[in-house]
Amino acid sequence: MSTPRRDPAELRSHQWYGADGLRSFSHRARTRQLGYLPEEHLGKPVVAVLNTWSDINPCHVHLRDRAQAVKRGVWQAGGFPLEFPVSTLSETFQKPTPMLYRNLLAMETEELLRSYPVDGAVLMGGCDKSTPALLMGAASADLPAVFVPAGPMLPGHWRGEVLGSGTDMWKYWDERRAGLIGDCELSELESGLARSPGHCMTMGTASTLTAAAEALGVTVPGASSIPAVDSGHDRMAARAGMTAVELVHRDRKLSRILTREAFEDAVTTVLGLGGSTNAVIHLIAMAGRAGVRLTLDDFDRIARTVPVLANVRPGGRKHLMEDFHFAGGLPGFLSRIPDLLHLDRPTVTCDTLREQLAGAVVHDDDVIRTRDDPVASEGGVAVLRGNLCPDGAVVKHIAAAPHLLRHTGPAVVFDDYRTMQRTIDDPALGITADSVLVLRNAGPRGGPGMPEYGMLPIPEYLLRQGVRDMVRISDARMSGTSYGTCVLHVAPESYVGGPLALVRTGDLITLDVDARSLRLHVTDEELRRRRAEWTPPPARYTRGYGALFDEQITQADTGCDFTFLSRPGTVADPYAG
Repeated sequence: MSTPRRDPAELRSHQWYGADGLRSFSHRARTRQLGYLPEEHLGKPVVAVLNTWSDINPCHVHLRDRAQAVKRGVWQAGGFPLEFPVSTLSETFQKPTPMLYRNLLAMETEELLRSYPVDGAVLMGGCDKSTPALLMGAASADLPAVFVPAGPMLPGHWRGEVLGSGTDMWKYWDERRAGLIGDCELSELESGLARSPGHCMTMGTASTLTAAAEALGVTVPGASSIPAVDSGHDRMAARAGMTAVELVHRDRKLSRILTREAFEDAVTTVLGLGGSTNAVIHLIAMAGRAGVRLTLDDFDRIARTVPVLANVRPGGRKHLMEDFHFAGGLPGFLSRIPDLLHLDRPTVTCDTLREQLAGAVVHDDDVIRTRDDPVASEGGVAVLRGNLCPDGAVVKHIAAAPHLLRHTGPAVVFDDYRTMQRTIDDPALGITADSVLVLRNAGPRGGPGMPEYGMLPIPEYLLRQGVRDMVRISDARMSGTSYGTCVLHVAPESYVGGPLALVRTGDLITLDVDARSLRLHVTDEELRRRRAEWTPPPARYTRGYGALFDEQITQADTGCDFTFLSRPGTVADPYAG
C-alpha cells in the first residue's frame, strides 16, 4: 500500500528552508555551499542519520559503511539524508564505564534532533549503552525514527571450540587463574574470541537491548539478530532508511510506537530470551522518557508468566546469535508467545504487531525452544526484596548455580573494587565456598556510573579446588555476557547510605530466589546503631560532567536517568526564522 506524500509545507524542515525570509535564504545558500542542488533537498523529508561509529568501538566499526546503505534507502524513498556523528559508547574501552555517559548521548541525541532542520531520524547503534541512549533521546525529541542495530559479530573459534564473546572470556580467565591453561592458550584465545565487527554474539546486553528495540517496534522486522558482516545487514540498513521517509510522510512519531503495551512486550521479550539484567535499568529509563511508568514489579510480574525459550549463551547452554538468527530471529521467537504479547499495537513498518509477525516461523527447535520444552519455566531475571535491598535488586538466576539459589552464608565485605582486586586471593580473608562476597560503593554515584563489577572474581585457591560459583552481592551491574549467582543493582546504593553500607564481614545473609528475598540477619536496633556511625563519603566529582552526573543521577530501580531529563514537561521547537 502506497503512503500519501505530505505537503512540503507541513514538514518540520520547511521552517528552515521554505520561508521567504533572510534566514531561509541563508539556510539554502549554506546548503548550496555543501554542494547540494535545490532539487536534491527542497520539499523532501530531511532524515538525520545519527551514527555512533568510531575507530575505537569494535562493535560499531562497520557503521561508517552501513550509514551509506541507510542514505541509499533514504534517497530511494525520496528523502534527503544528513549524517551526524554522535558520541560512541564503547563497552570495551571507555572508563570508568560507558554507563556514566549513556545520559550524555541521550542528551546529544535529543538536542541534535530538536535543533537541526530534520523531519525524522535513523539511529545507528548496538553496543550496550548506545541503544537505550539513542532511543531515550529520540523519545524525548519525539520525531519519526527507526533504529538500526549494529548486529552481532561472528562466533569465536579456538581449538575446535565455538567461543562466545564475554562469556568465554570470563570462563577461560578463571581457567588460567586455576592453572588449567597457560599464556600460550590465552594468546590464542585473544585472537579467536572476537573475529569480526559487531557487538557480542552471546545474549549479552547488546543483543538483549537490540532485541528489546525490535520488540518495541522501532526496527525493521528481524533486524536485531542479523550478523554485522552479513549482506543482509546492508539490506536492512537500506530498508531502515526507506522506512524513516515513510514514517515522516505518515507523521508516525515515536510516541505512537513507544506505548505502555510496547514496553510490556519488550520486558516479555527480554525475560523470554534469558537476557541481560542491564535491560531492567535501561527499559525503565526508556519507558520514563516515553511517559510510561515501568517498575521492578512489572518485571517480576511478567517474569512469572513467560518461559525462557532462547537456548543462547549465557542463559542457554549452547547456541550463539548467528544460530538464533537463522533459527528464525526475533520474529520466530515472538511467534511462539503470541498470547503474551499486545498484537494490535503499531510498529514502524506495520499498523499492528500481528501483521508484522504474520508468517514468522522457527526453523530450529533447539535454538528457539517450544513452550513444551523451555530452557526454563519462567523468565530469566528475578527481582529481590528484603532489608538489604528495600528498593529492590535483581539476579539472573537462569545463569546461576542451582544449589546457590537458596543460600545462607557469612559476608566478606569489600569497600571498593580496587581493594577487592588486590586482596581477593588472600587466604587470610578466610573466604570459603559458602561465603557471600559483598562489594559496595559501586552503584550509580559510588562507582561512579555503576560499572560492571558485579561478577566478583572467585579466589584463586577456590578455583583450584573446583569452585566455579559463589553468591556475590553488589550495587554494581554486570556484563550481560557474565554468569553466576550475582545479586546486582542493590537499591538504594551503599554510597548514599543504603543498607549495603551497613553490612560487616561475618554478618549472615540469606538469598532465596524462589521467595524473591535477600535478607541481612542483623537486628533493626543494630542497624540503627551502625547507621548512626556511618559517614557519607566525599563526592566523586567536584566539577564538569561528572558533577552534573553526581547531582542528577537517579537510583537503579528508577532507571539511572537524570532527574531534569526524566521529569514531565515540554520543550518547544526552536524558531528557525
